[in-house]
Amino acid sequence: MRVRSSVFACFILIFEVLGVALFLRGFFPVPVKSSFSSKSKLSDLPAEPLAGSPPNSTRLPQPLFRRVVLMVVDALRDDFVIGPAGSHMPYTRYLVEKGSSHSFVAKARPPTVTMPRIKALTTGSIPGFIDVVMNLNSPALLEDNLIWQAKTAGKRIVFYGDDTWVRLFPKHFMEYDGTTSFFVSDYTEVDNNVTRHLDSTLKRDDWDVLILHYLGLDHIGHISGPHSSLVRPKLLEMDDVLKKIHGSLVSKEAEGSLPYLLVLCGDHGMTETGSHGGSSVPEVNTALVLISPAFKRKAGMERPGEVEQVDLAPTLALGLGLPVPQNSVGRVIPGVLEERSLRDQLRFLHLNGHQLSCLLRDSTPDYQKEAGFEQFRVAEKAHGSWMKLYLEGNTSEVLTNMGKKVLKQYLEALAAMSSALSKQLGKYDMYSMIAGMVFVFQLLLVLLLAMPEALSSAAAVDLPVLSSLLSLPFYLLCLLLASVHVLVCTSAESSCYFCSLSWGLVFAAVAFSSAMFCILISMVTRRLPFGPAVHGKSPVRSSGGEWSLSELDVLLLAGTVGHTLSLAASSFVEEEHQTWYFLLNTLCLAVFQDVCRKYFREQRGSGDEEEHLLLSKDIRSSAHPKQEVVSEKWLALATPPFTLLCCRLLRSLNQTGVQWAHLPDVSHWINSSEHKTVLSLLSALCLLLIYLLVQRRCSLVSKVALALGLLGVYSYRAAVGSVLFPWQRSGRAASKGTVEARFVYVFVLGILFSGTKDLLRSQIVTADAKLKSRGLWEIYSGLVLLVSLLFRAHNLPVLCCGLLIQTLMAQFIWKKLHYDAAQTTIMHYWFGQAFFYFQGNSNNIGTVDISVGFVGLESYIEAPAIFLTALSTYAGPLLWACHLVCYLSSERERSPVAVGHGCYCLALLRSVPAAAYIVLVTVLRYHLFIWSVFSPKLLYESMHLLLTAGVCLVFITMEQSPGSSKS
Repeated sequence: MRVRSSVFACFILIFEVLGVALFLRGFFPVPVKSSFSSKSKLSDLPAEPLAGSPPNSTRLPQPLFRRVVLMVVDALRDDFVIGPAGSHMPYTRYLVEKGSSHSFVAKARPPTVTMPRIKALTTGSIPGFIDVVMNLNSPALLEDNLIWQAKTAGKRIVFYGDDTWVRLFPKHFMEYDGTTSFFVSDYTEVDNNVTRHLDSTLKRDDWDVLILHYLGLDHIGHISGPHSSLVRPKLLEMDDVLKKIHGSLVSKEAEGSLPYLLVLCGDHGMTETGSHGGSSVPEVNTALVLISPAFKRKAGMERPGEVEQVDLAPTLALGLGLPVPQNSVGRVIPGVLEERSLRDQLRFLHLNGHQLSCLLRDSTPDYQKEAGFEQFRVAEKAHGSWMKLYLEGNTSEVLTNMGKKVLKQYLEALAAMSSALSKQLGKYDMYSMIAGMVFVFQLLLVLLLAMPEALSSAAAVDLPVLSSLLSLPFYLLCLLLASVHVLVCTSAESSCYFCSLSWGLVFAAVAFSSAMFCILISMVTRRLPFGPAVHGKSPVRSSGGEWSLSELDVLLLAGTVGHTLSLAASSFVEEEHQTWYFLLNTLCLAVFQDVCRKYFREQRGSGDEEEHLLLSKDIRSSAHPKQEVVSEKWLALATPPFTLLCCRLLRSLNQTGVQWAHLPDVSHWINSSEHKTVLSLLSALCLLLIYLLVQRRCSLVSKVALALGLLGVYSYRAAVGSVLFPWQRSGRAASKGTVEARFVYVFVLGILFSGTKDLLRSQIVTADAKLKSRGLWEIYSGLVLLVSLLFRAHNLPVLCCGLLIQTLMAQFIWKKLHYDAAQTTIMHYWFGQAFFYFQGNSNNIGTVDISVGFVGLESYIEAPAIFLTALSTYAGPLLWACHLVCYLSSERERSPVAVGHGCYCLALLRSVPAAAYIVLVTVLRYHLFIWSVFSPKLLYESMHLLLTAGVCLVFITMEQSPGSSKS
């Protein structure tokens, strides 16, 4: 079966996406869970230990608190309460320093996004890393959790705030009012909708648990960072809310009744840029303040202790007299128990220890070898001995000291078991991982073996599909793989995801894998010396001539392979941008060398006559005057150094990575309020230059639309307060800019419609190459306009420099030096990767700017929000890939198969690192940084592979058949 290179590469990428998806489903483990599906019940609690006697009664201590108020302030970093910013919350600071309270730095586990953190707060478990993807559409939480336990015990729960809680706990709240959490442009109404219910709720006595989740602080962080002028008023607002709640609880405190508990906490922190999702210290350190008359009043400020965020779940459960959630890995916070009797303290710790030991036994085969499990058994026996003496009426000092020793033993056992369970995280689905890995590597090998044919002058690949499907090895392989699947699924202790698929899908996967293996064998034998030649054609480059490697080719291949291999170290993943910056600088120097060879090489007699003819070809055939030829020469010589200069300036614009991300950069300086005028002038200049660079190949209507659209971009940025008009005051309150953004969307859609119309007309009606070229460039200009709207004002120079480099390289380098499609594709890929990091992106999820997903929207709409966020994040690689399509399709002097060659090379460039990386994370799955470093990078690679598959689909529609004539 003979297929075009572009079609072949595109389908390979699509199947690779499916293989990577299967690998991801197996790689991201299911969190540690008990083997019992039922939830904990009061009747299942263990008896109080008693040495030498039958089990004592299942007596539970009296609950610690009558009612609980849980106030969650999204993105409340610890330093907002305890650090210098704590001065913005004076009442809270007073309670922390001198009130009846305990304050802690609560450590959140990555991923530090809202939905997994709510799960951690309510279940005490550590959610799986894949929950970062599920954050946009939270399903109902079915596992044992604090909210279910409270509702089952008859507790009346009221909730106001982030509607993620409503989706996680449907029908659990007596009263609720959910607020959309993803519309980050709103930081006022989103909190007012919570506070407006407070006065009426606090006056009532018909509730036991009140949960408030405020979102405004997190939204301010996404918009302008933690040092924004908006942070102080928001913290003062949160302080007033806490003061109101505390005052109401104090006024209703009855003599002799159980005390209340007021909890102030954050679900996660935020980075210095206002984002979150990763594992940096500002993201994982959150504030936790427990306020209750049950605690001792402080004499002064104490150093806050450190606890795990999951410790709050068992603390609240035991405090309300509820069973600890079955899958909790947390341990009760000791300070909460300090005023209770020694017997009650030991009983609370025993209940927590029993739950942890059961979870450890259910999830760890060799649980008896765990130090914490053995410590708990020893402490339980000592507890029984203490109880025997206590019930006998012994009141000596020896009993007290013995009780304190048992208390210490329990705390050590809890810490050890909690640590062991936290490290375990979950179990990998190795069968799904291996199946996905086999799919991906089979496809990659087919892609590599097809390289000579795919890059030949015919740009077509001869796949032995029919012969493979009719061969005996294919049926034997199908039988073998099906048998392996049956054996794995019937012998494994727990079924994997691949085993849960329908037999139809499994059989299709088995047949596909068997067919690919047979195709591989056929292609390998065909490449051997005794194998048959393919249509008698030798592989040639797209520009004609025999296949050979130039110095530039060696550099490009070595750089790509070297970068792929470098990802084996965590430091290279964290600082990957440094690798791309180095490769881009090296590429510019290599191109500069080629330019010098073209324009300055000496004529060395007859041996160099052919090169001399090539050198003078452009001059002889050019209709331009000699002066213009000379100016082109110097512009070509200046392009590589100018590109180096642009790249160096862009590196200073946004610090990224991990090691130096905290250092101030140009964006910090230019975004400060005192430099808003500079940012305004820079933005206006960049938008003007973007128009001049993009409008050249557009129709008159599209030029007008582009100009008005860019004016709308500046108006939008002025509306949200990023830049200023000359007549605008800097102190004016910022708006949402919804109208201005929608104004730009109208022109984006208009330009895209105009370009699509021209493209379809050229493809279907007239076969006009000029019309096709104009349509492509108009679609590209529409994408540029959309990206300029989504980019923050300080990032407009990144877009501007990218367009300028594209224009200069296309005019004076790729065309003049006769680089073929493969070389041009690799250069576009390298530039795209570098510009991904120039934007300020990294391999940390915390650098994803989710605020762009709501530009022009008044409420959260999932599909456009995901699309806009993905487009903004991958704007660099996507714009360079789209420019590659336009450039290869519109160059008349190029071979008609250049687009197919470009598509194949782009697919290969994406497939090699994706395949190599899934092997890497499989080998390093027990590495210390697997969740904080390698897993986010795996998600980035998977998303990039998916987007590249989409770009290759565009390549297919743009490719001409080799025999088609040009207009």
